[in-house]
Amino acid sequence: MTHLLLVVIYLSFISLGLPDSLLGSAWPSIYPTLHVPVSFAGIISAIISAGTIFSSLQSERVTRRFGPGKVTALSVACTAAALFGFSQSREFFSLCLWAIPYGLGAGGVDAALNNYVALHYSSRHMSWLHCMWGVGASVGPVIMAQALAGGRGWPAGYRWIALMQIVLSLFLFISLPLWRRPAQSPANSNSSTRDFAAVPESPPGNAEALRIPGVKPALGAFFCYCALESTVGLWASSFLVLSHAVLAEQAAAFAGLFYLGITTGRALSGFLTFKFPDHKMIRLGQLVLALGILLLIISSTPTGACIGFAVIGLGCAPIYPSVIHATPARFGARLSQTVIGMQMAGAYLGSCLMPPIWGWMTRFLPESVFPFWVAALFTAMALLNKRTEHLTRRQ
Repeated sequence: MTHLLLVVIYLSFISLGLPDSLLGSAWPSIYPTLHVPVSFAGIISAIISAGTIFSSLQSERVTRRFGPGKVTALSVACTAAALFGFSQSREFFSLCLWAIPYGLGAGGVDAALNNYVALHYSSRHMSWLHCMWGVGASVGPVIMAQALAGGRGWPAGYRWIALMQIVLSLFLFISLPLWRRPAQSPANSNSSTRDFAAVPESPPGNAEALRIPGVKPALGAFFCYCALESTVGLWASSFLVLSHAVLAEQAAAFAGLFYLGITTGRALSGFLTFKFPDHKMIRLGQLVLALGILLLIISSTPTGACIGFAVIGLGCAPIYPSVIHATPARFGARLSQTVIGMQMAGAYLGSCLMPPIWGWMTRFLPESVFPFWVAALFTAMALLNKRTEHLTRRQ
C-alpha cells in the first residue's frame, strides 16, 4: 500500500505542474485577442500567487484538520474548475476572477504534499516527485502549442488540461483510504519514519518560527528562487517573440524547453542524491543555473536562447526539492510544516511580485535586459542560501 500511495503522490505532482506553464506559453496568443497590453500577464500571475500565499500560510492548520489526502484531492478539483473557467473566459476580468480559485488550489497541494514527502520519504523521492511536476509543466506547453497549431485557439488548450485535472481529481478522491495508513518508506536521513499525525499537536506559529535562526534567509532565498523560476516561465515565450522574432506558435513550444530542463534535471538529481546531500545539490544547481544565464546573455540567435532556457531549467532542477527536503533536517520536524508553509508563501510572494515587476519594466526597457534581470535574482538567491547554511549548519 505504501508504494501505491507513492504513485498517488507522483500523480498529484503531475497535476500540480500541468497548469503552471500554460499562462506563459499561451499569453502571446491571449493578449491580442483580449486587447490588453502584454504586461497584463503579470496581473493574472500575481492573483494566482496571492491565492497560493494565503493557502500556504493556512496549510498547517488545514492539513492538520483534514489530512494531506483530502487537502490534495480538493485542491486539484479547485484548480480543475479554475482551468475550465479560463477556457470559457473571453474578457480579461474573467481570467482574473478564475485566477483566484486556481491560486488557492495550487497552494494547498504544494504545502501539504511537500511536508508529507519531506517527513516520510528520502531525498531521491523528493527529486523524482518534483520531476513529475516538471513532466506536467513540460506537457502543458506542448498541449497548448497543439491547440494553437490546430487552429482551436488557447481556450482549447485550457479546456484539455482542465479535463485531465478532473480525471486526476477523481482518482485522488478514490485513493483517500490510502492516506490513513502510515508511510513505511525511509524518511529524511535526520529524522525517523513517522506518520503524519505523529508530528506534535502544537507546532509554533509563523511569528515564532521567524525568530528561529536561519528561517528568514531561507524564506528570502526561496522567494528569489521562485521569483526567478516564475519570471522565466512566464516571460520566456514573450522574450523569444519580441527579442528573436519567433512565431507565437513556435515560442509556446520552445518555452517548454525550460520546463523540460527542469524535468530532466530532477530525474537525474534523484540519482545524484545517493551521493550528494541536499546542500551540495543546491550548490550544483546554482552552478548550472549561472551557466544557463550566461548563455542567455551572450546568445544572439533563437537557438542559443532556447539552449540557455533549457540549461537554466537544468540548474533550477535540484534547488526546489533539495531546499524543501532539507527543511526538517535544518529546523526539526516540529517546525517543518510551519516553515514549509511559510516557504511556500515566500515562494509564491516571489511569483506574485517579480513577474509583474518585469512586465512593468518592459514598458521602459528593451527585452534584451531580461537575462540581466534573471541574473540579479540568481545572485540574491545564492547569497541568501549561503547565509542560511551558515546559520543552520545542520548539513
